[in-house]
Amino acid sequence: MVDLFFKLLYPAMLYYFPKNIIHSKINLTSMKKVITLLIGLFYLSPMYAQISLQLDSTEVTVTTIANQLKVPWELIWGPDDHIWMTERDGIISRMNPETGEKQELYVFDDVVQVWESGLLGLALHPQFPETPYVYAVYNYMDSGAFKEKLVRLSYDGSNLSFDQVLLENIPGNTTHDGSRLAFLADGTLLMTTGDAQDKPAAQDTASLSGKILRMNDDGSIPSDNPFPNSLVYSWGHRNPQGLVIVDEIVYSSEHGPRNDDEVNIIEAGKNYGWPDVEGFCDNVLEESFCAENDVIPPLAAWTPTLAVAGLDYYNHPAIPEWQHSLLLVTLKAKQLVHLPLSEDGLSIIDQKYYFEDVGNADDPCLFTNQQMGRLRDLCIAPDGSVYISVSNRDRYGVPCENDDLILRLHNADYIDTGLEDEIRLSMSLYPNPSSDGRFLVSKPDEIDQAILHLYDAKGRLLLERRISQSETSIEYEGKGLFYVVVTGSDGVLYQDKVVLY
Repeated sequence: MVDLFFKLLYPAMLYYFPKNIIHSKINLTSMKKVITLLIGLFYLSPMYAQISLQLDSTEVTVTTIANQLKVPWELIWGPDDHIWMTERDGIISRMNPETGEKQELYVFDDVVQVWESGLLGLALHPQFPETPYVYAVYNYMDSGAFKEKLVRLSYDGSNLSFDQVLLENIPGNTTHDGSRLAFLADGTLLMTTGDAQDKPAAQDTASLSGKILRMNDDGSIPSDNPFPNSLVYSWGHRNPQGLVIVDEIVYSSEHGPRNDDEVNIIEAGKNYGWPDVEGFCDNVLEESFCAENDVIPPLAAWTPTLAVAGLDYYNHPAIPEWQHSLLLVTLKAKQLVHLPLSEDGLSIIDQKYYFEDVGNADDPCLFTNQQMGRLRDLCIAPDGSVYISVSNRDRYGVPCENDDLILRLHNADYIDTGLEDEIRLSMSLYPNPSSDGRFLVSKPDEIDQAILHLYDAKGRLLLERRISQSETSIEYEGKGLFYVVVTGSDGVLYQDKVVLY
């Protein structure tokens, strides 16, 4: 069927797109993959239509790749180019991001799913699949009491099998259980825990509740943890449900009560204040506690709360407006939040919100700019696509017929050349915008020769120029928005937009 669709669509593609683009390294195989995705979306027939988000200069297309899931809680992009996922009722799956096909790998028979409890965080070993371990956190019952445990499973290439319990008897509850997992560069594992509705426990360093824990990949205690013979890495947390590590910086998102959701930078051996401090140290009692206990303030806080959930780092040229930023999804606010970072990553310099429309009051499953509902987690693919899980069946949402969903956000105009990032990203054009009809294009020494193609907004070729120097000046008399494509012997090397006025 893909070949049939391709034969039908190929003449149209030749008509609408320049031939030198069609026959470059954005090749026929890549186009067939796109057609495969379109066919899959057609047969999926989701309730939600394709929409787009308009950024400063990039249009981000939003499509549904999977539906009828049940509270997809964790999304991880695996080294096998599949999405690894947990659903809260106890299922670990592996999903094909092009077709949405889901392969169930393991089902826990002792998961307790009440309110917010159930199967939660997931992580793959840093050397996966050579070291075939998969880590998961879930709630269970022990003598009538809610508990939480961390387990390790083993992957044989097609199925998961149980390996061992790494940590158990963590206090749990129907709410405030955390729990995200992430590996540090040194191979140790971080795990977030909630206060399990026991507020004082968050300040008790002898308790595992309201903490971020650090352990070796076998569950043992690292010798350099802040407290001897303790897994506690940081404390004073209410319910952290987002965790991402960028270089050596650990970012976490954390639910506040009815005020002061937070994004924090996590430091070893530090106190984050809960329950004595909510958000910033901004009243007399909090200021006194912060001074006495060296409390670390958040990077950002929100009142009223957004119900902050999954957190990830974006730094891909596919969506340049989002480069070097945190992306945060929210449950109550039902928004994707873009948080650009300072150059050193130690502060948030802006906040932008997407999916803000509230939809149709008469039918909550019809949307004006489509607010998809409660957004639970996200992951970033190597091609710059962002995958988001919708969580409307989590007891707090209003589920539609095809919920829950996995969404893909991507720039359909971006061409992934497959070249090494350091070569592709070392090319640049400037100034942009340009006021005199001139701009410079830089070329790395690794590329011998290349040809620059300038197109107008309708895809019409305006000029071609050979680039053989490390820096080449380009002149064009027209004004407006133009597309620059640089090609070499390996196909497309670089693309960008330039404004001439």
